[in-house]
Amino acid sequence: MMVRSILTIALASLLLLTGCKQKASEQEEAKNYPLMTLKPEDKQLSVKYSAVIKGRQDVEVRPQVSGTLTQVLVKEGSPVRKGQVLFIIDQVPYKAALEKAEASVSTAEANEAIAKQNLDGKQSLFNDKVISEFELRTAKNNYKAAKASLQQALAELKDARNNLSYTEVKSPVDGYAGMTSFRIGASVSPTMTEPLVNVSDNSEMYAYFSLTEKQVLSLIAEYGTLENVLQSFPEVSLELNDGSMYSKTGKIDVISGIIDKTTGTVSMRAIFNNEDRMLMSGGQANIVISYKKPDCIVIPQGATYDIQNRIFAYKVVDGKTVSTPIEVFEINDGADYIVESGLQEGDIIVSEGADLLKEGVSVSTEKKEI
Repeated sequence: MMVRSILTIALASLLLLTGCKQKASEQEEAKNYPLMTLKPEDKQLSVKYSAVIKGRQDVEVRPQVSGTLTQVLVKEGSPVRKGQVLFIIDQVPYKAALEKAEASVSTAEANEAIAKQNLDGKQSLFNDKVISEFELRTAKNNYKAAKASLQQALAELKDARNNLSYTEVKSPVDGYAGMTSFRIGASVSPTMTEPLVNVSDNSEMYAYFSLTEKQVLSLIAEYGTLENVLQSFPEVSLELNDGSMYSKTGKIDVISGIIDKTTGTVSMRAIFNNEDRMLMSGGQANIVISYKKPDCIVIPQGATYDIQNRIFAYKVVDGKTVSTPIEVFEINDGADYIVESGLQEGDIIVSEGADLLKEGVSVSTEKKEI
């Protein structure tokens, strides 16, 4: 009997000790989880769109006449001016064609003058009733034919002069020359598929990107017209392909207003100053559009956990954790969420380590992170 009593007392003591340790452990665990009281705040957000960068003018310089290159004057990568000669095509045959055209004009002018004199003489004879009307009409027709021959010769002379001028291949714009694979002796023609060189005006660069039809319609609903959308759009930033941010901001200056039937998107263009030539035509980048979301509830991502693609947070109610499903707006900073439903101002939540907690854990609310 005495032994049984001693065992009962020992068992009770052991259970009491275990319960105390468990309670102390729970209290210690609760103290390791910081809390925060939710309150609305204005959050600065940004959204990114893939973009292609192009120069203000990217011009393919092509020959307008056929021949052999006799001079290559362009320096690859160097600045060029509008009208600057970049290549010279063999001019000998075109100079000969010009001389021939000039001679043809001289001959046609002489024939036209003779025909005019003959017509004047025939007119006098006809007036004196010496010749018939048929002879006068013949003289008139001969004069018309001579005039037409002169006009044709003049047109051929103009073509010959133009063709000779085209042997000097000039830059159509100010900009920077690209690379060229053509050297002296290369045969070129207007039908060739490859341009002699590209000239890019990179003083300003265009970044082309797209918004969905739904996004554009939302903007039009907010601002009324596409023109108002353009005027109201904030300045945009450019994230370069290496992840760095371009030092200058840009302005959206064009919205196409046409929906691409294949992608269902609307093309847009932002313009950036490029005086330092850091941006290169053909590059890839991201357009970053910043905007403010006012009076929203922002919580750390560490305050949430996922179950079957649903997001939960632990709200503290009467000193215990309560698992609460929430809807969030994901922020692309990798740190926070904006809560759209499930939590409200004044709620207290566990702000870190939610994935390590369980329902109903006792939490002390004497000290809270705000």
